[in-house]
Amino acid sequence: MFHATAFRVADLPSTLTGNCGNSPGIACRLAWDVTHSPTATQVVKVYLAGPVSQAGRIAFVLVLALLVRFIFHRLINKVTERAATATLAVTPNGRANKAAATIQMAGTERREQRARALGSILRSAISVIVFGIAALTILGILGFNLAPLLASTAVLGVALGFGAQNLVRDYLAGLLMLVEDHYGVGDTINAGVATGTVEAMSLLTTTLRDVNGVVWHIRNGTIDSVGNESQGWSRAVIDYPVPYEEDLTRIRMLMEQAANGLYRESGWKELMLEKPEVWGAQGLSGKEVTMRLVAKTAPMRQLEVGRELRARVKAALDEAGVQPAGPDTILISAPPAPAIAPSASSPEPPAEVEVVVEEDESDTPETS
Repeated sequence: MFHATAFRVADLPSTLTGNCGNSPGIACRLAWDVTHSPTATQVVKVYLAGPVSQAGRIAFVLVLALLVRFIFHRLINKVTERAATATLAVTPNGRANKAAATIQMAGTERREQRARALGSILRSAISVIVFGIAALTILGILGFNLAPLLASTAVLGVALGFGAQNLVRDYLAGLLMLVEDHYGVGDTINAGVATGTVEAMSLLTTTLRDVNGVVWHIRNGTIDSVGNESQGWSRAVIDYPVPYEEDLTRIRMLMEQAANGLYRESGWKELMLEKPEVWGAQGLSGKEVTMRLVAKTAPMRQLEVGRELRARVKAALDEAGVQPAGPDTILISAPPAPAIAPSASSPEPPAEVEVVVEEDESDTPETS
């Protein structure tokens, strides 16, 4: 049962503005128009109009937050999708550079992963900011004093900043590595403490697997410098030793013929971005000359191209009669035996003895 004194009905004038205020709400006005009872009007105002008004304001804030979040997410999705499916620029004659086209084809999946990862981070940040503001607004509607809450939040943020400096540094380093595209999943990198293929990458750590199968978990904040061996393009480098006495012009021609023959084959031409080049004599010693052949390849395809180039160069030099460079060989023959009739008990004549003398390459100067 309601008591009139609870609503101070006796002190209220018997008017609409006296019971509902200078700006009466719809519910309070309707209760006064129907009942003309101060008690009923106060019940509607306190227990119905007030909560419904607060609920409506809270609902409006939530709907507005969801709408803002949807708009920003839609914008981020369009931007990231455009970045993930960017087309290759063409030259004035309408043709795309082969090296650039091959690099783009190899990096399409990588670019999509990077763009979508950045989109996910941006969407999460937008959601946290929008709903954080909405939560503070709702607390204000419910009558909470936000000044102490904001002050305590600032103090807590400062404390976390001092206590978790390494964690903050790891997250910032991971975000910058992702934004600047230092490396991605599937790349082979040298992170200083380990070299291997990136299997996973987060804002906090990078996971590598080296050639021995060991998995390394490296905090992003500890990576001062990183070498990416699979970004853009790679290069196969072949150093082939030939005898010192050979004509280097002839050797260069044979190596170029073998390399160009491989480059003209359709299967291998797709892996090589440019025509192979013979750079020439890379090293000298007393018995051999090291000739260098290089080929620009698609990322991480330099090993297979290098193996095939070595096989083709060896076959071409063998066919041309170029002997491989090796250790010096000296034949020592025993003196001829006297002319004595052989008998059953006479020993066999000594055979030739081949002595192989290997020079100590550490004492031979080598130039490069």
